[in-house]
Amino acid sequence: MGTTSDMSDAATMPADAIGATDRASWLARIDEIGEEAGYFQPLGAAHWAFFSDDGPNLLVTFETMDAIRARVSDQLPMGHGIAAARGWSHLCIICDGPTWFRDPAVYRFFDRQVDDAFMEDFDRVVFYGAGMAGYAACSYSVTAPGATVVAVAPRATLDPAVTGWDTRDHAQRRLNFTDRYGYAPDMVDGAGDVFLVLDPHVVPDAMHAALFRKPYVRQLRVPHLGEATEAALLHMGLLPKVLDAACDGTLNRKSFARMWRDRRNFGPYLKQLLAQTDAAEKPHRSAMICRNVAERMNAPRFRRRLAEIEGAAKVAPESS
Repeated sequence: MGTTSDMSDAATMPADAIGATDRASWLARIDEIGEEAGYFQPLGAAHWAFFSDDGPNLLVTFETMDAIRARVSDQLPMGHGIAAARGWSHLCIICDGPTWFRDPAVYRFFDRQVDDAFMEDFDRVVFYGAGMAGYAACSYSVTAPGATVVAVAPRATLDPAVTGWDTRDHAQRRLNFTDRYGYAPDMVDGAGDVFLVLDPHVVPDAMHAALFRKPYVRQLRVPHLGEATEAALLHMGLLPKVLDAACDGTLNRKSFARMWRDRRNFGPYLKQLLAQTDAAEKPHRSAMICRNVAERMNAPRFRRRLAEIEGAAKVAPESS
């Protein structure tokens, strides 16, 4: 009877209640891991700090609860896996929803790190985030003078008085971006190197990046990756390499250019590149791309497209 009752309760439990249970279980699990590794503590109602004390270098990441829980492998922060594999310490600020990490509780947390000289205990500190989290990585890097910042497609602010031209994330403009830790381009004051990784063809991302005008800010351009830049970099295995280089002080435009060559073997990038040249009606360039890919890889789609282009070229003179 007990088993039947348990099954009935689960079957009739509302979907949001099931989700809440899963969320509670996840929080309990990561709390247990944090207690063993360092700490896990709530920051207000929608943020948490997860710290793993594991080495003399510190990786600080900003991540969302949804993205972490969607990681099938371990449901731990992406930065945790990268840091643990390299013997780094890791601090992750986790948000629940599109908070943009704009919360006085988060401000106070970083204030305490400054008061305790926490960041000074590490040989090297790297802040990382993408999009909303890239904004946060830039904004809170001010608490660690000399830190390296790697931000993928970061926003400068959502303050409509400054970036009203960006029509994305419209609902989040009501958040306060004019108080403490507010304007990201100013908050990178005192940083060591700041690297902005972005697809320059995503115009709003390029416009946000242009607002970061400090002489130590460098743009690392990854054209044709689109708005899912971080996912593509992870898929290519490029992001851990970038953070490796940032942590050992060797990241620069030249070293990144060598890493970026991996795109030549990344199917989604190649398909996007071909789609753009086809849309621009540049058959000679499309043929060059298809020929290069077909000669190096098992790529039937590119071979078929090359045959179509060459076939069209043969009949064109007859139809003219």
